[in-house]
Amino acid sequence: MMKKLLDFSTSKSYLYIGVCVLLMMLSLCAESKPGHGQSGFIHPANDTVLQADIQTALKLYHHELYFPKSVKRFYSSTNFSCMWVLPTNKASRTWQAMLALDCVLQFGLNHADYHPNDLKYGQLQQMMEKPQTISNATKARFEIILTDAMLNLINNLHYGKLNPDFPSAKIDDFESSTFSAETILQLALHSADLMSAVTNVQPHSGQYTLLQDQLRLATAQYIGDCYEVPEATIRKMAVNLERLRWLGNTERTYIQVNIPCYTLRFCKPDTTYQFRVIVGKPTTPTPTLQSAITHFTTAPEWKMPQKIFVKELLPKALKDTAYLENNHFAIYNHKGAYVVPGKQNLKQVLQNVSKYYARQSGGCDNALGLVVFRFANPFAVYLHDTPQQQLFNKTNRALSHGCIRVEHAAELAALLLQNDGATGKIPILKKSMAADQNQSFVLKKRLPLAITYLTCEVENGLLTTYNDVYHLDSALEQALYPSSTQLVLQ
Repeated sequence: MMKKLLDFSTSKSYLYIGVCVLLMMLSLCAESKPGHGQSGFIHPANDTVLQADIQTALKLYHHELYFPKSVKRFYSSTNFSCMWVLPTNKASRTWQAMLALDCVLQFGLNHADYHPNDLKYGQLQQMMEKPQTISNATKARFEIILTDAMLNLINNLHYGKLNPDFPSAKIDDFESSTFSAETILQLALHSADLMSAVTNVQPHSGQYTLLQDQLRLATAQYIGDCYEVPEATIRKMAVNLERLRWLGNTERTYIQVNIPCYTLRFCKPDTTYQFRVIVGKPTTPTPTLQSAITHFTTAPEWKMPQKIFVKELLPKALKDTAYLENNHFAIYNHKGAYVVPGKQNLKQVLQNVSKYYARQSGGCDNALGLVVFRFANPFAVYLHDTPQQQLFNKTNRALSHGCIRVEHAAELAALLLQNDGATGKIPILKKSMAADQNQSFVLKKRLPLAITYLTCEVENGLLTTYNDVYHLDSALEQALYPSSTQLVLQ
């Protein structure tokens, strides 16, 4: 740690060295004194005047806080006691918190998001060593700002900064009953190692841990200064750590489709099966989502999306009426009545397309192939087989209308049955597929499915990057580092 700090610019080096030495001394001192409990926790300051100032500060500065309701709940639970601005001999957790906020880059976060202009070491040191020279109002403001920064860090590490399902306002309203940053912070303050208690809220998936370790290595060895704006590769890792925080998947057995690397992984505790996939074109992108596969069907019928029906099928059918029959398509009106193919009838359909739709029957030419895997989602996308197996040999496999085509889909279906404890149904599956027989196989236990957009990951200890096929990295980078020049790799 000391060797790394000596590589900093001179002014920052002295500050960090001093703080680190002070922190170590205070930690040893605090944990060696009697009466502090096994964790070494120091009880908060119960200054009645300062308690009143904290309540006032919560009202005056709530608009400056990321999580004003959470901060208020935190202090309500402590009787508005001072938790950070304490005498020097009781402030080891305070210094740990300040250092944690200084080095958020190692987690792919932005130092600017944690009140750097308000949380100054010099001011904190003066509050501790010469408390009589600083007003209670100033102490109270510093107190709640530091708490807000720590709550923001905890929530960002757990949910991500820009989680579309958990915006800060929703978190602050305490809508999640399974995770509370205030509770985590209280526990951290009772812990001998505040940093570990806080960072333990991160996702525990192997994919996240490997990437986070890689980022920590890069920021420690190649950046060397927590205040520096990260370079392109580090930002790319940060962007993808953010996406991984959105997943929140705690299951040990699941399926993950990663769009940029055109890969499906069936992950189990002891092994991982990998399949090549075809995903949506940039003009018809595959959405990211979290769901669960509930069943799959052999020789499926396919109801064509209206956009494809109008823009692709009808023009082909008008040009060649045999196209419908040759490809197992049939057109129906909104009452379910079959429309006999013929140019005159097709022209009538074209005049009022909203009243008609097309279905493709099961068989080897079906767009869904021999099997389709079903999961609830609002985008009407599927995971399915395809008769166009030659497309899996292409390097760029962003070729579909948004659905995901999987190579060796029959093998995946058999693995799902095996995982579901239904190995005895595999011969029935093979028979139904060989005979183009429509049959559904319902899973006893839903299998979690995550469709992700990760443009880098760690494989065999090395960082692997993928083509940003939908050009999404730059927008997320700008949201994470809004005041910086975009550097992320394309």
